[in-house]
Amino acid sequence: MNTIRPLPLVLAICTALALGACARQSAPPQKSEGTASSVREEGDAQLADVARAQSSQVVAAKVRAEAQRLNVVSQEAVASGAIATPTAPPAVIAPSPAPPSGPADRLGLNQPTDTEQYAEIEANPVIAAAEQPVSTFSVDVDTGAYSNVRRFLTQGSLPPTDAVRIEEFINYFDYDYPRPTSLERPFSVNTELATAPWNSQRWLLQVGLKGFEVPFEQIPASNLVFLLDVSGSMMEPNKLPLVKTALKMAVEQMRPQDRIAIVVYAGAAGLVLPSTPASEKATIMAALDALEAGGSTNGGQGIQLAYQVAREHYVDGGVNRVILATDGDFNVGIVDQQDLEDLVTRERKSGIALTTLGFGQGNYHDETAERLADLGNGNHAYIDSEREARKVLVQELGANLLTIAKDVKIQIEFNPAVVAEYRLIGYENRMLAREDFNNDAVDAGEIGAGHTVTALYELTPVGSQATRLPPLRYADADAAQGKASEIAFLKLRFKQPDADQSELIEQAIAKPAQIGQGSVQLQFAAAVAAFGEALRGGKYLDSFSYEKIAQLARRAEGKDPYGFHAEFVELVNRAATLSGEEAEGQIAIAR
Repeated sequence: MNTIRPLPLVLAICTALALGACARQSAPPQKSEGTASSVREEGDAQLADVARAQSSQVVAAKVRAEAQRLNVVSQEAVASGAIATPTAPPAVIAPSPAPPSGPADRLGLNQPTDTEQYAEIEANPVIAAAEQPVSTFSVDVDTGAYSNVRRFLTQGSLPPTDAVRIEEFINYFDYDYPRPTSLERPFSVNTELATAPWNSQRWLLQVGLKGFEVPFEQIPASNLVFLLDVSGSMMEPNKLPLVKTALKMAVEQMRPQDRIAIVVYAGAAGLVLPSTPASEKATIMAALDALEAGGSTNGGQGIQLAYQVAREHYVDGGVNRVILATDGDFNVGIVDQQDLEDLVTRERKSGIALTTLGFGQGNYHDETAERLADLGNGNHAYIDSEREARKVLVQELGANLLTIAKDVKIQIEFNPAVVAEYRLIGYENRMLAREDFNNDAVDAGEIGAGHTVTALYELTPVGSQATRLPPLRYADADAAQGKASEIAFLKLRFKQPDADQSELIEQAIAKPAQIGQGSVQLQFAAAVAAFGEALRGGKYLDSFSYEKIAQLARRAEGKDPYGFHAEFVELVNRAATLSGEEAEGQIAIAR
């Protein structure tokens, strides 16, 4: 390189520019007004310009122009070419990779990896009714899996298989079951039988529960503690900012008799807002507005403090609940999952429930959030948008706060004289042993005021050509005896919210004279179940395509005041496109 003799400041600028040539890209420079600090800022900004220069002439021209604009280089230095021309263009060095969003990949390379966690799900098997006629499971009112999968699809990718919990897909939607008339029997029990849309040789049995509806103004006083993750992982717009927006919606619904406290956790847990009457909405809103993300996550200590605050303001006969909002990334503090589960179980027995709200992506720990809500006699939802926040924390707030029945279990005994095979669709992580049904010490799911719970069984009738299981050589052909007029016998156990002993409901499920396509709500539930099955690989769908699922849902759309049914059809179409299949009425997806 030729020797140069610039003025001191030009020399400084050139030195900086030479160093900047090693960088590949940076933000464009900002304009300066000529102050001393602006000179320094402009010198730094030029590092990026030179890094993008492709020839020595461009480098020299930019430096001369900068010297003239800043009035720091004499006219003589510019005119005389005091800035030397290098003999070869500067080498372009590849930029350093961006900081990874997760740990290094399995090959040990410094590349960002997705750290989202989902519990492994193995689909319920087909069972021969003659060999094992009894099916037992706990109800579930969670909906988080559906909105989380929606997030994947709207962002242009198919979800991980284990992110798809079909029962949460089905229960995301409301169904028009008859309403119960009294809290003494807090929900109605409804059954319906129809042919399976994907195979006319099989049936679908729908079991639907409708919870007693309590107007929000009649819900007992609420003692709520918002437990908010403000760790560094919550900085993204779809995390803490959305948390604050969502919780403000809930605050707006609360009444003067309700109380709200705010506990946060990051590097340490802290009480941001002591338990405050909901009439002081401005104070609560200001506390939410002041929250900022930063630090590591100490979820265990945060939960301990939240429960302590809830106990100190416990409302006898009221709603006592901790609402945890997080991306689920518990990485310090109580790191042992079993310790967290034990803590939540102990506090549940004291009458304080736990609801978990999931946010964000990349490090979302769905498995932890869902499991803690199950153990805490609460429910789990995933908030991917302000619209979903309004659904969970406004439209369904009463149902998500007030429990009307706890430890709800369903047991169905199938009649092997009528049913050859059965399979429960979904509820894989809610299955119970047969003996657990009568054991009141075994925890099960809760139902909130106005909640609907739906379960679907796929049945293969005796004599059908669609059986999946091979016949046994030594099976007793005369063993399948029973009342041919009954398909099954349904039992349901539940406890009143303040009771320790369960109550029993029993009813036979009659075989109708004719089995048709079923009601609109059964058909829509079938479409939702089929969608979940398709996302999990379609093993049990008999080639029932996304296109046929969309057609079925569109025919059964029915009343759709909030547009959720129409959105479902769009999601089916998106999944079809992403999987390489074209669905009817395909909606183009921007790439």
